[in-house]
Amino acid sequence: MATMEVDVEQQQQRRRPIFTIDDDHSFDLDAYIAPYTGRTVIDRLIAIIIQCPSIAPHALSLAFQRLYRLRDPSLFNAVISAYESVLGTQEGKGLPPVADVVSVDMEWVEDVTKRNIAERTKLEVELKTYTNNMIKESIRMAHRDLGDFFRSTGEFGLALKHYTKSREFCSTSQHVLDMCMSVLELAVEQRNYAHIPSYVYKAEGALESLTIVVPQSSAMAIGTGFSSTTGGGGIGASVTGSVGGGSGQASQGGKPTDRDHMQTKLEFVLALSHLGTGAYDKAAIAFLRLGPPEQLRDWIGKLVAPSDIAIYGTLCALASLPRSFVKAQLVDNPTFATYIEQEPYVRELVQSYMASNFKMVLDILSRHSIRHNTDIHLSPHIPELTKLIRHVSLVLYFAPFETVRLERMAEALGWSVEEVEREVVGLIQNGRIVGRVDSRGKILVAKKTDHRAELFALAMKMASEMEKTNRKLLLRMRLQQADLVVKDPKMARREQDRGLEIALGDNLV
Repeated sequence: MATMEVDVEQQQQRRRPIFTIDDDHSFDLDAYIAPYTGRTVIDRLIAIIIQCPSIAPHALSLAFQRLYRLRDPSLFNAVISAYESVLGTQEGKGLPPVADVVSVDMEWVEDVTKRNIAERTKLEVELKTYTNNMIKESIRMAHRDLGDFFRSTGEFGLALKHYTKSREFCSTSQHVLDMCMSVLELAVEQRNYAHIPSYVYKAEGALESLTIVVPQSSAMAIGTGFSSTTGGGGIGASVTGSVGGGSGQASQGGKPTDRDHMQTKLEFVLALSHLGTGAYDKAAIAFLRLGPPEQLRDWIGKLVAPSDIAIYGTLCALASLPRSFVKAQLVDNPTFATYIEQEPYVRELVQSYMASNFKMVLDILSRHSIRHNTDIHLSPHIPELTKLIRHVSLVLYFAPFETVRLERMAEALGWSVEEVEREVVGLIQNGRIVGRVDSRGKILVAKKTDHRAELFALAMKMASEMEKTNRKLLLRMRLQQADLVVKDPKMARREQDRGLEIALGDNLV
């Protein structure tokens, strides 16, 4: 399996667009970063430092405040390198040096490094001991603990190695599910979207096995009058403690079960995988199908915020889904409305789209472009999503008309006439708009369709095909009557043998 490490230095060296914060493009850094915890805070702040030099010192200060809550001293170098790369650009001129903004607590770095070395040694000794003693469950837990440790210290290749190694020592479906969820969290943190689907399918298989076992164990508990509380990692203990309890609550009080929480997590990472691979229609459908935010549990803040899901799902839906589907699955979706509440401008965006106010739609996208382009999962796809939404706006605007002036379209969309003409010509060439452009008069004319003539042509075509079929059938009937049909040699041989058998039988009688 390919390593899931991401070369941060190469990402920083790529030329990213630079954004300037002003009245038309506002961005509240403190409010944006507040919902996040853990390593994702640092990843997002690094992206902001690189792409928004005007607030890079504030982002650097926030990053250092959060770094002391983690246990990966190497992140200091990553943040400082990102800030110094900005200082060397034209946009970074005039920014204060690193020493004037923050200072590294070397005593804390040395202390954390020593504790990390001591804990790594302890965990590796435990793994070696359990391996020598051939204690399967203890070996699995040792690999799991080492995976968690290496993930927290930024050694993602080793973390993946130990997570996948623990699969060999899993004895229950719950163990397999836990391993898959750990790998999926690691894949999301590293934006390795290609590896997500395979582990989602493995986790769904393990989850399905748990739901099959739960009713049987529950029935046994009811029949005997008690349930197993043994903690040795057996099937009964594992299921009763994690999934069985949730199922009981759901059946009695209608509360979400642990299966619902796990299923929502799996649907989220699969949706994120579709977004990362550019399958925007699949991503939109998956995001709109998610359960409420509380079902994501500890992933809220650690991997994603509810506002992120609102933005991802809405932009993908507007760019790739039909308007009727957007109305049914997004506007009339009470569950997804809980995500949209976290970002009020998303609701305004959807309302403008449904009201055919496409100029407002594009204005909202431009106004919040910094929020979209600094998102670690969404930013690579913003140019394509914006282009698709622009195309959808043009197609929907022209749909009711037979002819429309390009000047009117330009006014409605807030573009120049030349830009509208260029976009319309491209859509005509791609088949999205059926019409032609009068370049001299600057008029877009829809191709007139005579539905009556089309129906008549279709009827004539079907009649011609039926006539040809009937002629072929009549010809075959006449050939058979004249005994001019060429028979299969094997079939003729079988008929001769059959006739011989009948003749011999008549002679014997």
